[in-house]
Amino acid sequence: MRFILGMTAVVALTACSPSIPDSGGGVGFGDYTEFEAQRQAREAQLTGAAVPAPNAVSSETLDGAAVTALPGDASDLAAETRAALAERDGNSGQPVVHASPDNPAPQTVTSTTGISEETNFDAVSGERSIESDAALIARNRAQYQVVQPQALPQRSGNAAPNIVQYALESTHPIGTQVFRRPGFNKDTRFQRACAKYASPDQAQIAFMAKGGPQRDRLGVDPDGDGYACGWDPRPFRKAIGG
Repeated sequence: MRFILGMTAVVALTACSPSIPDSGGGVGFGDYTEFEAQRQAREAQLTGAAVPAPNAVSSETLDGAAVTALPGDASDLAAETRAALAERDGNSGQPVVHASPDNPAPQTVTSTTGISEETNFDAVSGERSIESDAALIARNRAQYQVVQPQALPQRSGNAAPNIVQYALESTHPIGTQVFRRPGFNKDTRFQRACAKYASPDQAQIAFMAKGGPQRDRLGVDPDGDGYACGWDPRPFRKAIGG
């Protein structure tokens, strides 16, 4: 029952509320566009000027005489504008722009990166020619010298044994017995004797200085191949293609 009474009150209040006027009509007048047109018509009647069409663009051209002098700095701007228009009319409609006299003179940009001018044809053509290049090539060829190989000098009699010469004169491979090596404990003596030398080359020199390869007084060649402490003659042979 309470719900029915509430709904009845809401319907009664809705019926008594006033209607909302049309907001599109404006406040106190009709359409805004119509009002603006009427206002422009009234102003035209007062001034005697024609009313322009909406969004109309004037077809009048800018004339130098139409630019009037303005006070202060604006008057100078007006004078410059009239001068620019006059120059435009005298140059087939193309405006002429002059730089200000206060602007500095343009400077030529030069490269400071230290790049060679060999890639600049203008710079090179003024300094060199085909003839000068040909003369330079000829001078370089005249100074070119080919050094021919010469025979190695002979060692004096007091020099140490020449293991290079021995490597080139010998032909048998490592481990091939060529010389007789009698005795006992040859391997043990071999280890102790070779430990005294910093390299196989030094051991071979000492071996040959003490009567090697025929004799092995130092015990550095127990297998009798003529090579002390594992000395290898093959690198010397390969150096000459042998």
